[in-house]
Amino acid sequence: MNDGDEGVGGAAQSKRKDARRNKETLLDAAAAVFVTSGVEAPVRDIAAKAGVGLGTIYRHFPTRADLVIAVYRHQVEACAEAGPALLESSPTPHAALAQWVDLFVDFLVTKHGLAAALQTDNAGFETLHAYFLDRLLPVCTQLLDAAAASGEIRSDLTAYQLMRGVGNLCIGADSDSRYDARRLVELLVAGLRQSH
Repeated sequence: MNDGDEGVGGAAQSKRKDARRNKETLLDAAAAVFVTSGVEAPVRDIAAKAGVGLGTIYRHFPTRADLVIAVYRHQVEACAEAGPALLESSPTPHAALAQWVDLFVDFLVTKHGLAAALQTDNAGFETLHAYFLDRLLPVCTQLLDAAAASGEIRSDLTAYQLMRGVGNLCIGADSDSRYDARRLVELLVAGLRQSH
């Protein structure tokens, strides 16, 4: 009898893993669509990219705000986890910082859309903003400290200043085709280099 119970438990656990993986796939697809088309992109585009039906998306996320918030949290976590991984795999700490800031820019595109999607829920947005700072400031600090310790960049910039500066460069970029925020962010990150 115990063997049967374990089998059922294993099957349930496997099912939960599959459900979690499917949700991750869906959130990755939504994030990619939001980056290219904004948070108002048709849900059918997200479903097509994720390879699921519309019903699957609505079952997980009954409203667009639910989906946008889930993507926001998903991207914060991906950005937070990427920092240490990039430090390990990149040729230099400055290269890791540059790659991480690029991911951060993708996240910011969604974040600005989120602000519009949650205009009526300031408390909810404030909670998410605090979560974003709690998770990402330490990661950015770690990247900046490593690049400064290696002598690649100047050491007089805080993570908050860099993240705020990158965020400010990204404001309105989605509504002005003549403005390339990513190019200016690249120049900002390049400008951190220590002049010898």
